[in-house]
Amino acid sequence: MKKVLALLLIALCGLSLVACGGGEAETDSAAEPKAEALTMATNAEFPPFEYLEGEEIVGADIEIAQAIAEILGRELEITNIDFDAALTGAATGKYDMAVAGITATDERKQNMNFSDDYYTASQAIIVMADSDIKVATDLEGKTISCQEGTTGEQYLLDNEYEIQSFKTGAEAVTALTSGKVDAVVIDNAVAKALSDKQNGATVVLDEALTKEAYAIALQKGDDELTAEINGALSELKASGKLAEIFAKYELPYDDAE
Repeated sequence: MKKVLALLLIALCGLSLVACGGGEAETDSAAEPKAEALTMATNAEFPPFEYLEGEEIVGADIEIAQAIAEILGRELEITNIDFDAALTGAATGKYDMAVAGITATDERKQNMNFSDDYYTASQAIIVMADSDIKVATDLEGKTISCQEGTTGEQYLLDNEYEIQSFKTGAEAVTALTSGKVDAVVIDNAVAKALSDKQNGATVVLDEALTKEAYAIALQKGDDELTAEINGALSELKASGKLAEIFAKYELPYDDAE
């Protein structure tokens, strides 16, 4: 009888341990809640800030956005769409932010939030190497191509030039090399990157048409995320990471910007 009782006790203890063990396993296997993704819209037609290498979106802006997401403890999700659509997507809250070499103009600030500035740019002129256009005043009476929705396009419209607008900067340059336009106006770093691909057929003039600052666009009134991104940008500037990213892409950068 004692032997039977002893066996029953051992069996009950075993069942108790199995039950406890099962509970612990369930607790351990419960996944930690994932941090909300940081969604970003861009236009990967703007080298060296964002462009495609095969199917991968790369560039200075992409690395900056990835660094910001890491600081915020969030996973970055990137959507590649037209430039205008990227701005609209950020303004309406479809995406948390748009990062695409975006100038924080007064007009755009009426419809969306902007982070602190992170890069100073200008509009530049691309012409054929044998062009008679040497300075900005030579553009008078000429036909000029640009990327639609950009500050380059707005500059040309404000100054009443005859223009042809294209979805991408590459298409604007093709219009130049095929003889459809006399010049291209686009952001200076992008102008150099696109011109370099023409193997000496085109050149970028030294004269800057504007001076403007890039910032990250967000939904109007999303002050919490704007402040978080500003904090991350400040950290990237202080650590030297921002300067390191720009140096990688051979972009001029002044830490005081």
